[in-house]
Amino acid sequence: MSYSSTPNTYEEFVKAFHPKSGLDLKFYKQNQMQRRILSFMNSHGYQTYPPFLKALGDSVLYDAFFKHLTINVSQFFRDANQWKTLRETIIPLLLQNKNPLKIWSAGCSSGQEPYSLAMTLMDHFPNARFSILGTDIDVNVLQQAKDGLYKQNDFVSTPPEVLQKYFTPSDKGYQIKDQVKRQVTYQHQNLLTDRFQSGFDFIACRNVVIYFTDEAKEMLYKKFTDALRPGGILFTGSTEHLFGMNHLGLKPVSSFFYQKQ
Repeated sequence: MSYSSTPNTYEEFVKAFHPKSGLDLKFYKQNQMQRRILSFMNSHGYQTYPPFLKALGDSVLYDAFFKHLTINVSQFFRDANQWKTLRETIIPLLLQNKNPLKIWSAGCSSGQEPYSLAMTLMDHFPNARFSILGTDIDVNVLQQAKDGLYKQNDFVSTPPEVLQKYFTPSDKGYQIKDQVKRQVTYQHQNLLTDRFQSGFDFIACRNVVIYFTDEAKEMLYKKFTDALRPGGILFTGSTEHLFGMNHLGLKPVSSFFYQKQ
């Protein structure tokens, strides 16, 4: 990877980084993203953009920087109360009218969320048929998801019986069992620029858009709404209330769960 330009400002860095990475940082809130970039630069000994951009030709540094930018933080069954609502209210509501379910975990990071969805369905809805798609912009975390190997801190919110039932301990951590792995398909995807599939019954996109500009959020939620079937549900993160977006045709059915009309 090489960069021909030598940007001296944040705006020039954004313009130079986009064609090489596919990540258009203009869709992200500038103050927050600029702080993240400068923090990474300083921690690696770079004070200005030109030498840092040149150094990103090193694949190890580039991968670490890309992961830092895309904020891949996740764990199994994160926000336990929301998973309780999903289990007790949302999935039964969806299964009233549809089986199989078409499910999408958007911005799935290293797979904790789609695998949590799969285990929830397998454990509590044995008669349900379903397909789960997990997508992310970072190919490295997608590979970790496909490998299915996790560390102890990924299981802070995981019931012990679930860990015992669906994972095999090893000297490297915990390996998810093939019976769960087979339920999820992973694909590389840029949420802001790529076309979406359609006809989803359930879309989870949590803690992904908090750094996006308002314009990018509006565009993304419109794309999610279009990708849902009527009656389908969007599941957002605990800081991502959809205030002022009634025009999209989504109504709240519970905190952080929105149903397409």
